[in-house]
Amino acid sequence: MKKGVILFIVLFFVGTTISFAQEDVKGSKDHPLIGRYPGSYIYHYDEKEFDEFEILLGPVKSASDQDIQQAKREKVEGKVTKIQYKAPKNRSPLEVFKNYEEAIKKAGFNIIYSAKGSEIAGIRKFLYPYFWDVYASSDDVRNFFYLSAKSKANDKVISVCVLPGFDGPIVLLGIVEIKLMETGLIKAEDIYEGIKKEGHIAIYSIYFDFDRADIKPESKPALDAIAKFLRDHPEIKLYVVGHTDNIGSLEYNMDLSKRRAEAVIKELVEKYGIEKERLKGFGVGPLSPVASNKTEEGRAKNRRVELVEQ
Repeated sequence: MKKGVILFIVLFFVGTTISFAQEDVKGSKDHPLIGRYPGSYIYHYDEKEFDEFEILLGPVKSASDQDIQQAKREKVEGKVTKIQYKAPKNRSPLEVFKNYEEAIKKAGFNIIYSAKGSEIAGIRKFLYPYFWDVYASSDDVRNFFYLSAKSKANDKVISVCVLPGFDGPIVLLGIVEIKLMETGLIKAEDIYEGIKKEGHIAIYSIYFDFDRADIKPESKPALDAIAKFLRDHPEIKLYVVGHTDNIGSLEYNMDLSKRRAEAVIKELVEKYGIEKERLKGFGVGPLSPVASNKTEEGRAKNRRVELVEQ
């Protein structure tokens, strides 16, 4: 191992005071699991107690919608920390990436996917929903590097992408401490109040597999609440409306949102015994946003199922 790599690992895991080339953005900090390449500074930082993040598990060979949608990936949820570093100008993306690779292994993580160059030519578009200004980098695909890794207990995930910047390599570091959402469970009475006051209510605790209409098991509390509401108020009929963000084509999202709405109806009818004639499913894709699709926070608000009184 090169001397530079050894030095980097020491700086990652020892609480040493380091003098940085440029001041970090206000409110930012290194993550305790993995630090920075020496001489780097943080130019963008975001931390959420509960959010979602995707890791790449296979090639994404272009930025076409088809390649992005078909890329093998895994969506994880929990405490999400996203840190963007600029490394020193006189260091290559390869050197920076190799240092991160070694540090992640030393931290006890298993690398589950690693790729470079044309194999991940679409990586910027893949990461676009999660990181700020990912296109402020060179188009030199030869110097694109990426890896995803999991802790041995499968309770933490790390994603590292190193891109060639115009004034030094850019590092996009994502860390997820996996956990279930602790708050925000909806109750039958909440649904009734929303329908009575507004004629509709957004449900954010119905979860689907990425790019699919398969309902995840952690959606059960929300489905229980909807079923109880419908049993308590047999006079009410609902439109079940699926909504998405604007990532991907309009046609794809319109179809996906409709399939998700129909999946909810199927679950309520087949597993909870709700009369099918009380429910009608529709999908409006990204056509009715409640927040801007320019940020991940906004996109998360737009991905929802709404119950609308008929």
